[in-house]
Amino acid sequence: MAAQQQDGATAADTTGYKKFRFGGYGEVVASFKDYGKNRFVGTSEGSTRTHRATIAIPRFTLAFDYKFTSKWILGAEIEFEAGGTGTAIELENSENGEYETEIEKGGEVALEQLHITRLIIPQFNVRAGHLIVPVGLTNAHHEPINFFGTIRPQAETTLMPSTWHETGIEFFGSFGHNYSRFDYQAMIVAGLNANGFDRDTWIAAGKQGLFETDNFTSPAYVGRLDYRGVPGLRTGVSFYYCHDAGSNADKEHTYSAIGRIPVAIGTWDAQYQSPLLTARANVTYGYVGNTAGLNEANRLLSNKSPYSRLIPIAKNALSYGAEIGVNLHTLIKGKSPVIYPFVRYEYYNPQYRGAGKVTMDKRLEVSQWQVGINWFALPNLVVKADYATRQIGTGKIFGKGPYNSENEFSIGLAYIGWFIRK
Repeated sequence: MAAQQQDGATAADTTGYKKFRFGGYGEVVASFKDYGKNRFVGTSEGSTRTHRATIAIPRFTLAFDYKFTSKWILGAEIEFEAGGTGTAIELENSENGEYETEIEKGGEVALEQLHITRLIIPQFNVRAGHLIVPVGLTNAHHEPINFFGTIRPQAETTLMPSTWHETGIEFFGSFGHNYSRFDYQAMIVAGLNANGFDRDTWIAAGKQGLFETDNFTSPAYVGRLDYRGVPGLRTGVSFYYCHDAGSNADKEHTYSAIGRIPVAIGTWDAQYQSPLLTARANVTYGYVGNTAGLNEANRLLSNKSPYSRLIPIAKNALSYGAEIGVNLHTLIKGKSPVIYPFVRYEYYNPQYRGAGKVTMDKRLEVSQWQVGINWFALPNLVVKADYATRQIGTGKIFGKGPYNSENEFSIGLAYIGWFIRK
């Protein structure tokens, strides 16, 4: 959000304020579920049948931009995920006056963006610092008004970090005119760490950030190109490549004996908006090399390591999805609320294909339908409700998978906006 338009345009949004602006976004979600917490434990049929409910604050984000001059801009975003995190030190007088450290909150506080932008010409500009990695639809357009569901689309967020942010440098700009324009981003950022790759979420947990410094031995190269040539339509592709994620491991020797571990991800996504319809679609396909050696190395990670060590890690992962919503306000005469009923389909599989004869776990193949409504009480305040049903172990759009389905009803509230502009 900082120094960027909410629609994800790559050009820095410098309009609407002279020197400073402050804002943010947030979400609250409650869900009612008919399945257990772990589809891998307790039954060969998948998730156990039970009834439970959860409530959470997925994220509360504060953002600001400050213009040193009209050409030099500071942008920052701080995200409090799941209510933040914290520890407390207590003096236990009942235990001979011993000091104890206790975890008080299990969320996360993350510096999502912190960068300096140098505007040069519309075709070429530079940004350096901690940046959003614009791979896929959700990372490039992650604010809560940019998706219909109560939570971010699961297809992408299962396979990749979300929101994905790394430290590095970015070159960006636009070519053409407002009615036919290309926006581009080219980045060099800290690469993924192979320690975090696992069976369930593929490379998503490979994002660095556990330590005070990130390993930059094998940086990642990121590119994104968006085309805006039809009124209301934006379509784009993105690409991510890290030559050797093993070189970014916590300990240098972990993967030295097995050779390099390349990672490549390609995506396509699109969004169409008109007074009546909003539609979005996306596809993600990824590759990890040398997974045979990677699986063995990750299996031998220390039990005290913060990584899951779940194997096998797939050579290829795949996800795709689409959603469409209809604005009832445009169909009803007179004054009426802005309500979008919507439907979304998603397929995602972090175990799409393994190397050699390695068997992939079908319990990670998910086909999901979701229906719901979004009520925009204000242009930047939305109340959401949806019902989702997941079929496990099948790629069929319709039809039941071989494992128990997972169903849930969720309600949510989200907002976004700039509170102060000066």
